[in-house]
Amino acid sequence: MPDGYRGVFGAFPYAFRQSDSLVFRSYVLVGALAALATTLLFGAGLVVLIAQTAAVEGGSLTLSRAFYTVVGLFVVAPLVAPVLLVARRHRRAEGHDARYDLVLSLAGYLFVASLYVGLVITVPADQQTAPPAAVAPVVETLYALPQVAGVVPPLVAAGIIVVAHRLLR
Repeated sequence: MPDGYRGVFGAFPYAFRQSDSLVFRSYVLVGALAALATTLLFGAGLVVLIAQTAAVEGGSLTLSRAFYTVVGLFVVAPLVAPVLLVARRHRRAEGHDARYDLVLSLAGYLFVASLYVGLVITVPADQQTAPPAAVAPVVETLYALPQVAGVVPPLVAAGIIVVAHRLLR
């Protein structure tokens, strides 16, 4: 393609070059690294899951492997969505709105932070450590939540990415 946009992998350098927002450019780098790390983590986890259940035939274990992959996709997709949306907007020449780039990058950073908050919520009780005094009340509150509540922050943050895109396009 003459414009330098070559699918998902080409969208990252394309969006980096086309955007005027320094915050967005930083998110392109952080989002790419976070998506790569998450993909590698889920890929390694899937290999371990398959290795541990290789002797068992079909049934619910096959479903759990597929579910593991779907969860990985639901984590990686919002990490790359701001970059893909901005690259698409610039490629289609729908406007060079630095505000759109900025808001989507902030929503992306919010999603990264929400993943961390969700992970803190899901830490098993026997692995919880005493947090530093400055953040102790917040971390202890997160530890006190039921583990199933760990999906709420990433879901809300992913919804914010969608809403920001819809409102600003």
